[in-house]
Amino acid sequence: MSRILIVDQQRRPLMPTTPARARLLLKSRKAAILRRFPLVLILKEARPEAVVEPLRVKLDPGSQTSGIAVVNERSGEVVWAAELTHRSQAVHEALSKRRAARRSRRSRHTRYRAARFANRRRPKGWLAPSLLSRVQHLLCWAKRLARWCPVGALSLELVRFDLALLQTPSLEGVDYQRGTLWGTEVRQYLLAKWEHRCAYCQATGVPLEIDHVVPQSRGGSDRIANLVIACHTCNQCKADQTLEAFLADRPEVLARVQAQRKAPLRDAAAVNSTRWALYENLKTLGMPLETGSGGLTKWNRTSRNLPKRHWIDAACCGRSTPERLRIQHVRPSLIEARGRQARRMVNVDEQGFPVGRAKGPSRVQGFRTGDLVRARVTRGKKVGVYVGRVAIKTDGYFKLTGRPFGMVEGIHARYCTPLHQKDGYAYSQGEAALPPQA
Repeated sequence: MSRILIVDQQRRPLMPTTPARARLLLKSRKAAILRRFPLVLILKEARPEAVVEPLRVKLDPGSQTSGIAVVNERSGEVVWAAELTHRSQAVHEALSKRRAARRSRRSRHTRYRAARFANRRRPKGWLAPSLLSRVQHLLCWAKRLARWCPVGALSLELVRFDLALLQTPSLEGVDYQRGTLWGTEVRQYLLAKWEHRCAYCQATGVPLEIDHVVPQSRGGSDRIANLVIACHTCNQCKADQTLEAFLADRPEVLARVQAQRKAPLRDAAAVNSTRWALYENLKTLGMPLETGSGGLTKWNRTSRNLPKRHWIDAACCGRSTPERLRIQHVRPSLIEARGRQARRMVNVDEQGFPVGRAKGPSRVQGFRTGDLVRARVTRGKKVGVYVGRVAIKTDGYFKLTGRPFGMVEGIHARYCTPLHQKDGYAYSQGEAALPPQA
């Protein structure tokens, strides 16, 4: 499994340790558990003289799931890794419900109220809440990892495709742009733009090739606007014909190809704006920040014969990627964003009318709904030990949910011991990407 994060008595981050050494420290009572998810130990003595190597936190933002990896650049070891599942869709749906309820209430009580959306100016750098949540999730984990391990630098996959470098290949040198990486960047962009289909016959599941709309024999360039993706058959049939001549008998296909090849990649602006906002926020952490593109990430991964995983993509982000990445021992943490709690004062029905009573206190006898607790019940019909998430009630009798018991009610707070306070995320353990070496 991954290494265990550890800090000293003064909360100074130390080099992550092995699980075996962590067990010895706990057994000898030289360390205690500071946090369970992810597991962080705290030593019971200060270690100001401890020698640490700066680690690099690498982030691969995604629309649904993002990859996080902590890499030791000297040894090439992936010290810790995680896959973070965002809740952008949940944020969008919650705001849509709130908007509908407010609109219904305003229509009932202020029938002729003027619209507000048309006379408000959004601040500079504004992002939709569903997009902003992705930025905040990754920024939150970058800050957390900087507290728990000696982070010296950051890496971020800033753009999925380096559009500027594709349009102007001479920006950073011929070796970088005209080598293997340039072809990988172009191909990934075209495959995404044409949805892994042949531009001419819409074939899928077949080997696809890059085709020049204006053939090179007729003076066509390698610019992105002059490239499409095509199957081998269509590529050979077109040969050195112009697009108009090749599709003369299929005018509807000609119109579709002409329109799509001039259009930018769908959703690229929204995704890139999210990554740029994350880039600006990461700069405020005061650490060196390296950026890379999606094409470079794939080239780093495929050249090292590594499988496709979100956390492996994060480890392969940027030019700082070591020649050999050691990932055999890594079992990534699977983190799912759940949100902390609803700000709604009372539940509403489908029409927006209040249902039930106003919400009660958020904390009862030191516990909040969603906390992970261990309950040792010593009396009554529910004698036993239960570990799960707690749902509080004002009378002090809680409901616990967990495995394998499912759900149990009526557990008093005096039997409960807190294990992990709710922090807006759910945690589980993933599987290793590669089998362990013999």
